[in-house]
Parts: sequence; structure tokens; C-alpha cells
Amino acid sequence: MTEQQLSAQSPLAGNKSEDSGIAEMEELPVPHNIKISNITCDSFKILWEMDSKSKDRITHYFIDLNKKENKNSNKFKHKDVPTKLVAKAVPLPMTVRGHWFLSPRTEYTVAVQTASKQVDGDYVVSEWSEIIEFCTADYSKVHLAQLLEKAEVIAGRMLKFTVFYRNQHKEYFDYIREQHGNAMQPSVKDNSGSHGSPISGKLEGIFFSCSTEFNTGKPPQDSPYGRYRFEIAAEKLFNPNTNLYFGDFYCMYTAYHYVILVIAPVGSPGDEFCKQRLPQLNSKDNKFLTCTEEDGMLVYHHAQDVILEVIYTDPVDLSLGTVAEITGHQLMSLSTANAKKDPSCKTCNISVGR
Repeated sequence: MTEQQLSAQSPLAGNKSEDSGIAEMEELPVPHNIKISNITCDSFKILWEMDSKSKDRITHYFIDLNKKENKNSNKFKHKDVPTKLVAKAVPLPMTVRGHWFLSPRTEYTVAVQTASKQVDGDYVVSEWSEIIEFCTADYSKVHLAQLLEKAEVIAGRMLKFTVFYRNQHKEYFDYIREQHGNAMQPSVKDNSGSHGSPISGKLEGIFFSCSTEFNTGKPPQDSPYGRYRFEIAAEKLFNPNTNLYFGDFYCMYTAYHYVILVIAPVGSPGDEFCKQRLPQLNSKDNKFLTCTEEDGMLVYHHAQDVILEVIYTDPVDLSLGTVAEITGHQLMSLSTANAKKDPSCKTCNISVGR
């Protein structure tokens, strides 16, 4: 399929094409009953019905594809340039693919014209079809595997650690004790990270960190999330009865990068969710987070050169660890809450959108 930018008027602006070089011809059939199927993060199939009259004169299809306008978008920003695709009249359904205009998890509108190319290079066209809306899909396991490979390149050497930890405000832990019987509950992950991540807004879990300071081997005393820290022995969350998954790789216009990993108890709802959507890692041998056995003891290592965000998918009782106030500062600038990924970073982006 050949794609090029056209000057044809969008169906959003009217139903007639009045620009120079494109003539109107009523007898060309107008597409109707449009169906969108086989939607991925960067492609879809499109099918429509047409009256049989003058059908044999059709040489091309014009497809008008636009991001759906966001009512909350900044009205002072430039709007996306409408994308017109010129496609030879191939048998339907037709596959529309191209990472240069399709982004994952994004709402689009689409409309279609039939066209007949003339000897002078101009087109006669039908009226525009009705406008159909659809939403592209999340990254598939194939796309996440590409992100995984990129993350492995910069993960760096492995450092030993012994505890997972979670920082929050004192009020959070008081609430857990009073309202949830001492058990931290999984919550839906926010929209930070890659726009096409299948875990954003869907996976339920509890965020933990495991990074250590190079000189002490212990968790840092600073945190962006609160001055109170829950620490729990690594073996209580990550052991042979859990599975490990790769969730995302991103940065926030900074030199350092984040890797999201998911730990799920075997057979749990979180495990089933991840098994269908995320690449599974070998817990004993991967570039980010390992659990191995030495002299009958479980030993843990984390990657030094990326910041790991670990999601545990089951409730965690505070009695399994300790809560104490940290002595460092609360560095809000390091928070990743709903942080948007840098779409221009060559280190952590793949070619199917952001």
C-alpha cells in the first residue's frame, strides 16, 4: 500500500471534496457499514460495503485517519495534521499499518472515499463515508520483548540486596492499620511509563523498591514518596513460589532510566494477568532482579544502572516487616507518579509508538 499526504478536505470539515485537482463524481459508490477489526498497537484491518454501480471504475481508496480530539487538550497547541492515505483498490479487508502515524492505546476517527484516477493524474472521488471511531491496542508481548532487549543493554552489573521497601506518608500506614486490618492492598497502576504499556490502568499491585546505595549496600535514606518506610525481607516477596515479569522501560527526560518488574505469586490473579500480557523472566538468571540459592540460603541481586520499580500483585501484611521514619529528605522531583515517557529518547523507545 502506498501512503502519501493529500490536500483533500477532511470529512470532519464537510462531505464534499472541493480542492483543486480532485473532482466530484456522484456515481462512484460511497463506502458504508465500515468495520474495524484485528486492531493492534500500530495496525488495523478495515472493511466496508459498497453499491455495485461503477464499482469497476474504482482504482484507489482515500482513508482519512485522525486522532480523536481530546476535549481537555490545550486549545493553544497545534492540532495534528490530518493523515490521508491513498491506497490502491485492493480486496477487502485491507490492512492499515504504519508506526509513523499510529500510536498505541489512542482513539482515532476514520472515514473512507472511493476514487478513480484519471489519465491526467487527477482523481474523481465519491462522497466521504460516515466517520467511525476506534482505539488502538496496548503493546503486545512482541513489542515488550523489544523494550526488554533495550533495557538489558543498559542494566549494568548486579548488586546484592536483602530487603524490598515502600515509602509513604505516616497517614498511609495509619490508614492501612485502621481500615484494612494491617494489610496493604493492591491498587490499579497509574499511567506512568510507556503509553502502550498493558499494565497501566489495568494491573493491580503494590509498588516496592529494592535499589541500594553503592557504598553501603543498604536502601538510600532519601525518597520521593514519603518519610515513612516499610521494609520487608526479600524472600517474603520474591521466592520460588513467585513468577517474575518484565513490565516496562522508560525515562522522564532524564539521563537515568526506569524498569518496571512484576512479582506475582504462582497461580494468583496477578500471575494469570501477567502470563497473558508480559514477557516472563527467569528468576535465577536475568539482567534486572535475581533470586538464587547459595549454601542453602536465598541470595538477591538487582541491576545497578537502572532504577527498578517492583510491583507485587497480592496484599502484604505490615506484620511481615517493619515501618520506621527515614532520616533523609523527601525528593519530590524523583517521583514517577503518572510521569510521561520521553518520546524522543532513543535508548528506551521502540518504533511502534511511545
